[in-house]
Formats: sequence, C-alpha cells, structure tokens
Amino acid sequence: MNTLLLMTIILFILMRLVGGKKGTKSFIALFLNFGVLLVTIILMSNPSFNLIILTFIACLIISIINLFYVNDINTKTKTAFISTLITITTLFIFILIITEKAMIQGFGGEEIHEISIFSLYIGIDFVKLASSVIVMSTIGAIIDIAISISSPMRELSIHQPTISRSDLFKSGLSIGRDILGTSVNTLFFAFFGSYLALLIWFKDLSYSLSAVINSKIMSAEMITILFAGIGVTLVIPITSFITAYFLVKKERG
Repeated sequence: MNTLLLMTIILFILMRLVGGKKGTKSFIALFLNFGVLLVTIILMSNPSFNLIILTFIACLIISIINLFYVNDINTKTKTAFISTLITITTLFIFILIITEKAMIQGFGGEEIHEISIFSLYIGIDFVKLASSVIVMSTIGAIIDIAISISSPMRELSIHQPTISRSDLFKSGLSIGRDILGTSVNTLFFAFFGSYLALLIWFKDLSYSLSAVINSKIMSAEMITILFAGIGVTLVIPITSFITAYFLVKKERG
C-alpha cells in the first residue's frame, strides 16, 4: 500500500509540474474514470441491466470527463465528443455481429482450470459482455485521437481564418495519418504486454503456432486489437469532417 501511495504522489507531482492546472485535472480524471468503471462493473453484475446500454453510458460519462472536465467546453472538445460517440456507436454495431460469429465470448480452456470451482451460470449475456470489454478497451484511444485532431485543427482555423472547409478537412486527415501508426502500435503492445505471461505459458506447454492462434483467449485478444485499430482509424475522418464543418460554419456562418 505504501508503494502505491508513493507512486501516486510521484505521478501527481509530475503531472502538476508538467501539465500545470490541466495536469491536476487529468490526475483527478483518472480517479473519476476509475469510479465510473467500478460502478459500471457493479451494475453489470445485475442481470436486469442491459450491458450494451451500460457500456454506452459509461463511455459517454468517460468522454465527458476526459474532454469537457479536463479540456473545458469549447469547439474542439464538442467536436471531439460528437466524433467519439459516432465512432463508438459504429463500433458497437460491428462488434456485436463479429463477437457472436467468432464465438469468443466466455472463458478459454486455460481460464476454465482456474475458475472451475465456481459456477459460470451468472445470468449475463457473454456476447454482450465480450462486446463491452472490447469497447471499454478502445474508448481511451478513441478519445485521445479525437482531441489530438480537433485541437490542432482549431488552432489552424484561428491562424488561417480564410481556410476553406475542404482544406481544413484535408489538414485533419494529414494530422491523423501522422498519429495513426504510433497509436495502433501503442494499442498492439499494450494488449500483448498484458498477456505476455500467457504467451510464455503457451510456449512452455509446447503449443503449436496454430493452437496458439486458434485458442479462444488469443482470438479474443486479436479481435480486440483489430477493433481498437479500426476504432482509431475511423475516428480520424469522422473527427476531421465534423471539426471542419463546425469550425468553418462558426467562423463564417
């Protein structure tokens, strides 16, 4: 506990020194996001609640915290918020279909051994649960990409007030292309880093490459990574279009 407290204090000091007032807000937002996730998990355990609706509401609140609380209410945060909601809604449609077709819901054989003493009849739709996990895993990256595009686009429109909507949209795409590769790689290594011990276990158990790729755990992880990549890719043109539309409309409408 002392180690956790010490690291929390160090993180706060660094965020305060580097980010100033906004750094402090970002630090507080971490705990607010944790609170949202905790409440969502508690509500998910109640079969009477719809997991998809709960997840969407949680994503909505997390977006409000990270955009409006941390970065205040302005044009760039409003367009980033709208873009995030559109992207999440689009992802949900595809995720529900793919999750059911791929049969990645539930637990893999490697996990069953650890929880075999517990009952799995918990009254929750595991297809919707798997979809919720994927969306919650990508919401942070989608918000980050959205604000990373809308913010420089707003600055560009301020310094070049005569820029056309088409040119501003192209500038947003150009900004998105610069951060797309690093964002996808960050998601890739973050997800695989969390399953590094499992991969070593697969190796020690002499799993063949085909067995590893076709295992439910690995398939679920790969699908999560792919959807995360799809999400951060989709949000780029969506944010660019919406930001360009509202900025030019506001400046000259």
